[in-house]
Amino acid sequence: MGAFFESAYGGVPPWDIGRPQREFVRLESAGEVRGRVLDVGCGTGENALYFASKGHEVTGVDAAPTAIRKAKAKARDRKIKATFVVQDALNLDGLARTFDTVTDSGLFHVFDDADRVAFARSLLAVVAGRGRYYMMCFSEREPGDWGPRRVTPAEIRGTFRTGWRVEWIREATFETNDSREVQAWLSRIVRE
Repeated sequence: MGAFFESAYGGVPPWDIGRPQREFVRLESAGEVRGRVLDVGCGTGENALYFASKGHEVTGVDAAPTAIRKAKAKARDRKIKATFVVQDALNLDGLARTFDTVTDSGLFHVFDDADRVAFARSLLAVVAGRGRYYMMCFSEREPGDWGPRRVTPAEIRGTFRTGWRVEWIREATFETNDSREVQAWLSRIVRE
């Protein structure tokens, strides 16, 4: 999977829209994004840079070195202070710190069932007590077979049943750079 994403960032993948996803802008505007922020699977950094521009201390991580290089260049060019690190999302304990808010725009849905469980455990190492994890993933309501595996609310609840409380799952939309809007689920999941 890592080779696929590294290759995708050699160009401009459909999910790299050149601005933050509007669902995450809404969350920040509503005061949902708090304190130290980790953007896991940050890609080229648009959501992370947006949060940093709003005064948050932000770290973005991605397994694709090319994505992280692009994120660092954007931060430098825009004069926004944010930290970007190449990091496997299944081993977040390597960051050796915790965050009040973790955001995920399109990472969870790339994992198979076993890696979803490993990812939920990995998140426990970096989400502070009562910290929030906001995750947006492809919905099973999205027709066709373009893009990643679809996810149901039951799968989200099943993955985050130990050490977490799923507070809500609501309909959302991913924006793409080819004007396609993709049906998604946006979830607020709190560490217990």
